[in-house]
Amino acid sequence: MALNETVRRVTRRIAERSAPLRRAYLERMAAAREAGPARAHLSCSGQAHAYAGAGPDQTALAEGRAPNLGIVTAYNDMLSAHRPYEDYPRLIREAARAAGATAQVAGGVPAMCDGVTQGAPGMELSLFSRDVVAMSAAVALSHDVFDAAVFLGVCDKIVPGLVIAAQAFGHLPAVFLPAGPMTSGLPNEEKARLRRQFARGEIGRKELLAAEMAAYHGPGTCTFYGTANTNQMLMEIMGLHLPGASFVNPGTELREALTREGARRALALTALGDEYTPVCEILDERAFVNGIVGLNATGGSTNLLIHLVAMARAGGIVLDWQDFSDLSEVTPLLARVYPNGLADVNQFHAAGGLACLIGELLEAGLLHPDTRTVAGRGLAAYTREPKLKDGALVWEEGARETLEPGILRPAGNPFQPSGGLRRLAGSLGTAVIKVSAVAPEHRVVEAPARVFHDLDEVKAAFRAGEFASDVVIVLRFQGPKATGMPELHSLTPILTILQGRGLKVALVTDGRMSGASGKVPAAIHVSPEALDGGPIARLRDGDVVRVDAEAGRLDVLAEGFAARVPAQADLSAHAAGTGRELFAAFRRNVSSAEAGASQFWE
Repeated sequence: MALNETVRRVTRRIAERSAPLRRAYLERMAAAREAGPARAHLSCSGQAHAYAGAGPDQTALAEGRAPNLGIVTAYNDMLSAHRPYEDYPRLIREAARAAGATAQVAGGVPAMCDGVTQGAPGMELSLFSRDVVAMSAAVALSHDVFDAAVFLGVCDKIVPGLVIAAQAFGHLPAVFLPAGPMTSGLPNEEKARLRRQFARGEIGRKELLAAEMAAYHGPGTCTFYGTANTNQMLMEIMGLHLPGASFVNPGTELREALTREGARRALALTALGDEYTPVCEILDERAFVNGIVGLNATGGSTNLLIHLVAMARAGGIVLDWQDFSDLSEVTPLLARVYPNGLADVNQFHAAGGLACLIGELLEAGLLHPDTRTVAGRGLAAYTREPKLKDGALVWEEGARETLEPGILRPAGNPFQPSGGLRRLAGSLGTAVIKVSAVAPEHRVVEAPARVFHDLDEVKAAFRAGEFASDVVIVLRFQGPKATGMPELHSLTPILTILQGRGLKVALVTDGRMSGASGKVPAAIHVSPEALDGGPIARLRDGDVVRVDAEAGRLDVLAEGFAARVPAQADLSAHAAGTGRELFAAFRRNVSSAEAGASQFWE
């Protein structure tokens, strides 16, 4: 199938826009490649320091004839998604030794969970943790003693941060090793129902906790299709995972075999062999366009509209939200995974999963088929699935037809003809909205605004019964410069209840809504943010706001609006506590959400 013309046009537009930055980046990577790893040039003392803890690998490292693999890990045993990584370094070292090479843990990076910090002060560190992860991984690799790297990370900010760091060392090959989703527990829709009951006061905290524990019950990622699992899809469709690696459960023989093979593959891609494939040659404009197409086809997390912009910029590629919106128009929605449907990621995987979905998108001409990947050249390898046959890891052709059309559909019969992500623009600035789970009758909301500066104020107004008619809830001063752009997912039960009462309701915010954005239209990431004097700062209670996901508009219908003095907010309560005082410089220097909310680039 010929490449879709919009995909071709958007890719060309990105390449032209990015040309000077991309050229400079690739020149830096070429220079780093020529210099090679520094370990052979280290002083004897420097080498001794680098090898002192390597035990049986000391001699091999000192001789320096075989590749050395750096392991960057986000392991901790508090977060279910990262708990499986505890044993990965041992598996990777064993695989490296079997290949006549060595492997060392280069360093660790922090991994925080938005599920734990949701609605709490720690959430205000969440977005910034992405750049901390990137810097931590850069410190780990800065010893410059590695020929390739493997990255162990799964969740929301961790994978984007690791990708940013991998591109800073883009002359090295890089393979991302996932941990996989936990096995299915309490169905997501049942969990959501109980959350709504708790919000209405119909059940107590004991019942709610029992439900949450039944849903989140073991090692692995959460099983809904939020940011963590969207990250895994992206790493596969962009060529940094082994084919079919994303959604294999932890603790299985297949998962262990994929981890060992990932280490072997990273070693095979070094400049010391015949298949040298640095990450700077994998993550080009085509790979990022493939990622955006996958994001739309699966109804993925809105957080990636920020993260992909930052990830691309690390490789000298400039994305904007119009690229996402234009690709969304021609990308059919092929998957319904909670919160966009009832199924979880395990059910999606069983229905045919990414192998089937990638095959459909390739046949429809919606993916660049010739990108470089860690599996070789071309995405065709990603229509295959890993299997264990007589103890050996092999890849076989994946499902060519969906096994459950209520979860996964062919491109010729999608759930909807366009993807789930839209750019909004108008008199309130620019924003993004996810509509893959929003019913058509709810995609246009025009109603009076209720303006808030604090999440708890919204919840208090709900408990007081103040939302009795159609309403656009405006929650501002939540942007990156104001409070670190926290997720506001804990509003979801309230918004869903109001919509269920027959009200027209929407959310407008310069904060984030997370990968769990659901049935209520939410214009999020509003830019410029309120603290920058954006139009959202001039809104008042009662102003009529129109959120139009169909036309891509975000407007206020009020006389004399532009002449108003922007509101200000007392944010002193957000300046310190739970580590927030350590991130003051981040709040001062962060770029806009449109530019990736980054510390590194404007």
